[in-house]
Amino acid sequence: MDEEMAEYARSWLAEDGVVQVGDDSWTSGEEPDERLTANEVAHTWTSLALEDPGLDQDGRLRLALGLLDLLDDYWVTCEIGFAVTKAGDPRAAGPLWAAYRRRLEAPSSAEPITYSLWVDWFEDRDTVAAAFGEVLGDEVETLRTEGRLHELTADPLARRVRRVLEISGPVPWEIKHPVYQAVATLPGLHLALFKGLLGGYHDVYGSLEPQAALTLLRRLDLPEDTPHLAPLLMVLEMGHRNHYRSPDAWPATPKSG
Repeated sequence: MDEEMAEYARSWLAEDGVVQVGDDSWTSGEEPDERLTANEVAHTWTSLALEDPGLDQDGRLRLALGLLDLLDDYWVTCEIGFAVTKAGDPRAAGPLWAAYRRRLEAPSSAEPITYSLWVDWFEDRDTVAAAFGEVLGDEVETLRTEGRLHELTADPLARRVRRVLEISGPVPWEIKHPVYQAVATLPGLHLALFKGLLGGYHDVYGSLEPQAALTLLRRLDLPEDTPHLAPLLMVLEMGHRNHYRSPDAWPATPKSG
C-alpha cells in the first residue's frame, strides 16, 4: 500500500465528513450514527473522486488510486476502469498501470488488482492487449531482447510475474504465447506458468492452442503429483481447447480431482 496516497484519500474523505472508526467501519458526516463498510464507501465516493472538479484528469486518477490503497476494495478498480476506458486509450493511463505494477510487486495481498485484471481487463478483447502489455508483456519482451530474462525470477518483480501469469487464462493465446515461451526458460516460474495454462483451459474465457500449450507444458519442471497436471496433459493431447467447449473431457480423465 502507498501510505502517502492512502492518507491523501483519507484527508479527501474527511473533508466530506467520512471518517474511519474501525477496521471495516466508517462513519458519514450526513449520518454520524450510521456505520459504513469499506465497500459502501467505495461505491459512493470513488465515482465522486473521479469527477472532482477541483482536480485534473491525472489528479482524479491519483485520488482514486489512493482510495484503492485506503479501502482495498475491488469496486474502486471497477470505477477506475470505467473512467479509463471511457477516456479511450488504456495505455494513456500511465499512473494506473504504474500503480498496478507497484501493487502487484508488494508483499501484501494484491487480490483487488489481480481480480480486476482477470475479469475486467483480460476478459475484454478491447483492453486485454494494452493491459497485459503494461503489467507484464512489454517488460518480458524488453528483458528477452536485452538478454536479462533472469531478472524475472527475483523479487519484487517475480511477485508481479507470478501473479499475472496465474490469472492470464483469458489473455488471447497469440498475445501471451511469447511471454509463456520466455518464462518457460525459468524453472522458478514454472508453477505460475502451469497455473496460467490451467486457467487457459478452465476459465470461461480461457484461451490456448492445444498443441503449443502441450509443448510448453512438457517443458515445465514440475513434480509428477502436481494437482491437475496429469488431466491437463491428457486433455491437451486429445486436442481440447477449453473445458466449456468439451465439458465431458476433464471429468472423464483419471485422477482429475
